[in-house]
Amino acid sequence: MPHPRSSKTAPTVPTSALALAPTAGPVALSPAIGGPPGPAAGPVTCPGGDVHPRLPGRPAATGTERPAPRWLALGLAALLTALFVLGAHPAGAAGAGWAWPVSPRPGVERAFEAPAQKWLPGHRGVDLSAPPGTPLRSPAAGVVSFSGVVVDREVLTIDHGDGRKSSVEPVSATVRRGERVERGQVVARVAAPGHGPRGGSVHWGVREHGEYVNPLQFVVDLRPSVLLPVPDAERSAPGAS
Repeated sequence: MPHPRSSKTAPTVPTSALALAPTAGPVALSPAIGGPPGPAAGPVTCPGGDVHPRLPGRPAATGTERPAPRWLALGLAALLTALFVLGAHPAGAAGAGWAWPVSPRPGVERAFEAPAQKWLPGHRGVDLSAPPGTPLRSPAAGVVSFSGVVVDREVLTIDHGDGRKSSVEPVSATVRRGERVERGQVVARVAAPGHGPRGGSVHWGVREHGEYVNPLQFVVDLRPSVLLPVPDAERSAPGAS
């Protein structure tokens, strides 16, 4: 006699329980329905023995990352240095083609001292070692704008254009007003007695748009040295100290 079919239904198992149930072996993800099969994905065993599938297309983590190449860090540092120099310090006097008025390069007996105010005392130029009779040269090309006596000494002034004028004193000029001179051309000799307490120097001054500036900035790079930070990649590179 056939047994009657039972009308009882199987108990429903929550999906969360299925997700948390341990598996007996590796589980592979099935490709999307109707889509191409994905790359093979191997199982990943986690601490505790649980096995979970690895997502396709994701490489296994190695635990270490390679630092940036050394040449990349050095190139970045060089680029930052160039940008800093060009941006913070435009093409200045030291690279404008000026020369020392005394050759060979003289010693500086007294440096430039900018006054706190235009009417206050200061030292509006530099005193260069040059005994009487020393030839004086034009620091840059220009036109003689003044040659004559001021108070008790002869002064020679050359207009170099762009609002810049240079003057030397005391001198015995060998050029005249209105004469064009070239860079390095002898334009005068140090007169006797010379400048300074010992009479063995010449005073060299430069005005830029009517304001006295330090003449040394036209022949010496006075910009302060700047140390740029080393990139982290460079510090972490093998062999870096």
